[in-house]
Formats: sequence, structure tokens, C-alpha cells
Amino acid sequence: MLSEGDPGFALLPAIDLRGGRVVRLQQGDFERETAFSDDPAAVAAAFADAGARWLHVVDLDGARSGSPVHRAEVGAIIGAVGPGVAVEVAGGLRSSEDVRAMFDLGAARVVVGTAALRDPAFAGGLVDEHGVSRMAASIDVRDGNALGEGWRTGAAAIDAATAIRGLADVGVSVFEVTAIDRDGLLGGPDLELLARLVGLGRGDVIASGGVSSVADLRAVLHIGCSGAIVGRALYEGRLDLADALTAVAPA
Repeated sequence: MLSEGDPGFALLPAIDLRGGRVVRLQQGDFERETAFSDDPAAVAAAFADAGARWLHVVDLDGARSGSPVHRAEVGAIIGAVGPGVAVEVAGGLRSSEDVRAMFDLGAARVVVGTAALRDPAFAGGLVDEHGVSRMAASIDVRDGNALGEGWRTGAAAIDAATAIRGLADVGVSVFEVTAIDRDGLLGGPDLELLARLVGLGRGDVIASGGVSSVADLRAVLHIGCSGAIVGRALYEGRLDLADALTAVAPA
């Protein structure tokens, strides 16, 4: 896995796509959207120029529809940043064919959420086919439970620790944990939740949701997270990417 500074820690600027634009949602709510750019590839190139080695790209429309919608935009992002930046892709990847399509575009890793929670064997099959380093599981958490279709009220839920154990048993080793109630609110990460899941010792935990400062990055690094996804704080200028990369570099 490519990393930022310390081999165990990666900083992933987020590019969330909806209607061809770069947006951010608050608490995963599609009705609480802020648009930041009409040019996703240019946003990606700017992050790469600032030193990012990973990008986290989410097809929000794909997540909602159940299959990828922004293939062209994903391909343009990958083309814009070149081979020096690893791009992971999430959103609506619920079949082996859709996953292969993302790898054909040049994705370094795919992130599977709803389909992995519904059928851990599907996630295990992706690991077997593509390799453990090329697949991550998205664990969207509300009230301690991992949710498929985390934006939807009443979505099916399973205890987050149980979900991670089950996915680790089929070979998944990277878990991207989002505290839904903190996502997009810039209020800081849920350190208690993250520490509990890191403590399971069942794989790498990447923090998502609420990370908005250098102090937040140092906090998630301190509790043992292997990376962090950062979105709104970068777009609103609350966190400088160069400062963030320096904060997680080895001493």
C-alpha cells in the first residue's frame, strides 16, 4: 500500500462525486450537500500537486443507485494524477464486474460497503481475485452499528465490531470507518469508536468523519489508525494539505 510518510499511515483527500461535481454531504444526507467544483479532475490534480499520494473517490450517485455512475469522471481523475498517486474508488460497487471495471480504469483499490456487509463472501472473493491490498471495506457507523446504505434511515445494521471480525475472517485487512453522525461537520473524529475498532487487531483502520485539523490527524495516528480520509476541511481551507502531510510524516 502506498503511504504518506510513515509506512503505516496514509492521508487520503476525498473527492465525492454527485451529478458530475465535487460535493460534500453532511452526515451522509443527500439533502445537505455543498458543491465545491465542477471539475473533479482539476481538484484531483491540485491535491496531487500538493503532495497527496492517495485519493479517496466516492461515486455518491453510484452508491444510491447500486452501480457506478461516474466512470468517466473516475477515469479522468486517474488520468489527471498519473501513476504517482494511488486512487481508491467507492460507491455502488456491488458486483464483481463493476469492481473489475474500476481496476480497468486504473484504480489502485476499491472500497466496498453495502455489498460486503450483506455478503462477506463477496468481499472475500474480491480479495481472492484481486489481492488483499486492492480491496477495503467501508464501515459506516451509527450508534455502534455498521450500516449498508448508511445515508438511509432504517438501513440494515450489524454491530461494527462483529462486521469487522466477519470480514477479516474472509481476508479483508483494510477497514475505512466513518462515524456517520460526525461526517462533514468538522467536529473531530470519534476517537472512542476508532480506538475500540483498532483494538480488535483484525486489520488496518482508516479514520473518516470529522477529521478537520492537524490535532485530529495526530490523535487518530496516536490511537493506531493506519490512515485518515479528509474532505470538507481541505475544501474550506481549514486544513492545509501540506501541513497535514507534514503532521503524519515520521519524526
